[in-house]
Amino acid sequence: MSGQLKEVRNRIKSIQSSQQITKAMKMVSAAKLRRAQDAILLMRPYAVKLQEMLQNIVSNTEGGIDMSLAAERPVEKVLMVVITSDRGLCGAYNSNIIKLAKQIIREKYVEQFAKGQVEIMPIGKKGYENFTINGYKVNDKYWQLFQHLTFENVKAAAAIAMEGFVKGTYDAVEIVYSEFRNAATQIFVSEQFLPIAKVENTENKGIKADFIFEPEKEVLIAELMPKILNTQFFKAMLDAHASEHGARMTAMDKASENASELLRTLKISYNRARQAAITTELTEIVSGAAALNG
Repeated sequence: MSGQLKEVRNRIKSIQSSQQITKAMKMVSAAKLRRAQDAILLMRPYAVKLQEMLQNIVSNTEGGIDMSLAAERPVEKVLMVVITSDRGLCGAYNSNIIKLAKQIIREKYVEQFAKGQVEIMPIGKKGYENFTINGYKVNDKYWQLFQHLTFENVKAAAAIAMEGFVKGTYDAVEIVYSEFRNAATQIFVSEQFLPIAKVENTENKGIKADFIFEPEKEVLIAELMPKILNTQFFKAMLDAHASEHGARMTAMDKASENASELLRTLKISYNRARQAAITTELTEIVSGAAALNG
């Protein structure tokens, strides 16, 4: 009986130690989430409006202007930018992103993948490790981008995609990431980065934009396209950054709750075992006293 009590006591101590760690990680993630959430909420309206403007310009611009970043051609070579996290302990966050990327390859680029024409640019250690181990064609230059998350560093990664598309190294570029909604909700999405998507005109939407260009249209578009695309790439990174901390905070909160429930069950078991041991000892004492008196 004493051995059983000792085992339960050790389990209780172990779970209490784990619970302290999960609570601390939840608090750290909550603090980081506030900063990451502020960054993406401030960035998103600006980035969305820029993207709408870019799509409208591309859709309504006639020939004679360099539109190499919007050029549509048969898709033979694909670059997929898959944004995961550097660390785990954030529930199914990383596995869901990786699963979505592989699903898109199976459903959309299966022929290109069979020919070895699908290249993965993982951002985040978890994605880098998974795709490398599973034998995918990996561009490993920017998987550590979250260690120094700045616009300039993100711009360098986006430049690889844009230059590759213009040169014909890639015919399509997609970004797979998690769109942040709130601490408990992340939407896993895939967005077409290149070529720049066009807005289709219909009766109810897609009104032709009548922009006034200053300086000339050609100069402005040549300057605007890369800058807006850099902004879109940075928005995806900020979305993923906030989503990671939200997922980790939620996972650690759930782990702490589970630890509390397990501790409650173990303490009940411990008290029952201790009461049984005391009852046994009392019974032995009473029986011994009765034998002596007899």
